[in-house]
Amino acid sequence: MASSQRFRFAANAKAATGLVLLGGYVLLAVIGPWIAPYDPDARGPELVAPPSAEHWFGTTHLGQDVFSQVLVGTRGVMLVGLTAGALATVLAVLVGVTAGYLGGGWDDSLSALSNVFLVIPALPLIIIVTAAAPGGGDTLVALIIGLTSWAWGARVLRAQTLSLRRRDYIEASRATGESTWRIIGFEILPNLTAIIASGFVGTVIFAVTSEITLAFIGIGTVSEWNWGTILFWAQSQQALAQGAWWWFVPAGLAIALLGTALALINFGIDEFVSPRLRSAGKTTVKTASGRTVRMRVGFTPVLSNSPAPHTHAKPIPAITTATATPVHRSKEATQ
Repeated sequence: MASSQRFRFAANAKAATGLVLLGGYVLLAVIGPWIAPYDPDARGPELVAPPSAEHWFGTTHLGQDVFSQVLVGTRGVMLVGLTAGALATVLAVLVGVTAGYLGGGWDDSLSALSNVFLVIPALPLIIIVTAAAPGGGDTLVALIIGLTSWAWGARVLRAQTLSLRRRDYIEASRATGESTWRIIGFEILPNLTAIIASGFVGTVIFAVTSEITLAFIGIGTVSEWNWGTILFWAQSQQALAQGAWWWFVPAGLAIALLGTALALINFGIDEFVSPRLRSAGKTTVKTASGRTVRMRVGFTPVLSNSPAPHTHAKPIPAITTATATPVHRSKEATQ
């Protein structure tokens, strides 16, 4: 039973699919520049050529291989997305959970800090800083996104921590003498897993779209390849008007698949944390004893963790209503 509980998350179809897709992107980010068949900057004689055996994704107006550009550009996108997501998530957990659990002056100070960062526009700040320091590259963009995207997650975590801090098991942990940081790390944070994961996924998606948007509008250096750079050159050379769909479709599909992978991981975490979501949309579910229970529309089934069937259930007695007995009044009383 313990092993099945331990690997239930990996057995979830949504989570497994998302993890496989995300792992593939991470692998391409690491080995992409090494396995690229051509130099993404190298020019060739075949201009705006459709996909072929030599060029799987076709070529650009300069004869550059689009497949090599997509492979090499994966590293920049994943670097910005994962770095910004990890940095924003760590800051949101530190600020939000600390403010919600400690309360008092800590709560007021950290909440004020969150409110300040909540109104800072990330994208205009990235444009200004990138224009002032063009040599910063993807690392600078990731740091700016991470430092300006944690405030909303911190507010959500603070609200959830406020609802958890007075629970019975938290009070019992305080009564047994556990330290504050042990209570936060082992009692509160496990109950915030779904929210933390959702915040991480949202920040990664925002960071990826921001990086691609900046490259697409020509902010920063267009010599560093990422998916936004590919779209920038395709748009500037009117690839759509020329019918060169292979120039921008692969990069667009790569963006869509990355967003799908992150969303599937988020759905899998939600179902793993919340038991009510595990049976959502199913007509039959299995109990802890292995028995199959058929779901009925209009009813909310309650599944028992006990392996033995419930044979001690008693029928609910019928509710009887008292009937009024007519009262016969005497003739003298009516007079």
